[in-house]
Amino acid sequence: MRTDDKLPQVKGRPTDLARPRMTRTRRWLLGSTLAVYAATVIGVLTTSWLVRLDWQVMLFRPYKHWPEIHTFLDYFVVMGQRGPTAVAVTAWIGWCCYKQRTLRPLIVLGTSLLLLNITVGSVKLGLGRLGPHYATSVGSNEMWGNGDIFPSGHTANAVVTWGVLAYLATTPHARRIASVIAAIFAFGVGMTTVYLGTHWVSDVVLGWAAGVLVLLALPWLEPAMARAEVLLRAMYRKVLEYRDRASAPRPLSRPVAASALATPRTAAHDDELPARETVGVGGRPSGVAAHASEARPHHPLRPHPIRAERAGAPGGSRRPPHADRVPRATAPLGPAAGRGRAASTGG
Repeated sequence: MRTDDKLPQVKGRPTDLARPRMTRTRRWLLGSTLAVYAATVIGVLTTSWLVRLDWQVMLFRPYKHWPEIHTFLDYFVVMGQRGPTAVAVTAWIGWCCYKQRTLRPLIVLGTSLLLLNITVGSVKLGLGRLGPHYATSVGSNEMWGNGDIFPSGHTANAVVTWGVLAYLATTPHARRIASVIAAIFAFGVGMTTVYLGTHWVSDVVLGWAAGVLVLLALPWLEPAMARAEVLLRAMYRKVLEYRDRASAPRPLSRPVAASALATPRTAAHDDELPARETVGVGGRPSGVAAHASEARPHHPLRPHPIRAERAGAPGGSRRPPHADRVPRATAPLGPAAGRGRAASTGG
């Protein structure tokens, strides 16, 4: 079994770049680029022949010798500005991500630009070289000032931004074509800044070297970019799940557990309940048995006493006693009863 077969799979493609091979060509490019980078920095710091070349080109003022191409180069130098180039390349890479169903192109572009800003930006601020338009003395390297032009950001950005398209090419033929286009843009942007007088020659040389070093470092960052892709996909799935839960319709009320009082009554329950007997006039039951099923189970019914029972209660009559009033129970029966009441009332 080959070693490549043991490598983990990332979205259907083998991570052959997770373990970059240090080929002879890659080793030669990395070594020569590092040598050019170090030689340029040392040559400017020691005010060597490279600084004298900077001043000769600056005093020559190319924009005065060829003014007919000044307008075109003013627009062409935009190909090295970070904002416009990033927008243009991001649109194309976004389309590639949609077609390939992967986030790798966008992650590669973002990683390269982040690495470029960290490396080039730190060197710019650390050395603080002044540009040709702000030079103070002829022949000096203009270092340790308040400038930020060494290395050239336009040049390094052109190398990285257009070089990423060649790095992401899927076929060798497309990679060669994209590499040639990126080299033309990077060389043209660098020389345009020298023509316009915004950078020294040494700034452009160091910008080329810095951009190439960023591209050569991308294969070593492939494992980290693969993990970042997996993490971003997981976060995207969580966002979709949260959105689906938030947009799902919610029930109006929770279902309440049925209680004993809400249980429907059956015939067996009706037999257990005490029947309610209605009372008619004279203490006789009315004979209507339909109301017995309407009795409430939690209020036991009391039997209604008839009028005769209330009259014969042990407590007797509830009327207050009166001296002239004859109790109803002791009233004489017969025809004299009416005369006695009349006589008592009349007197």
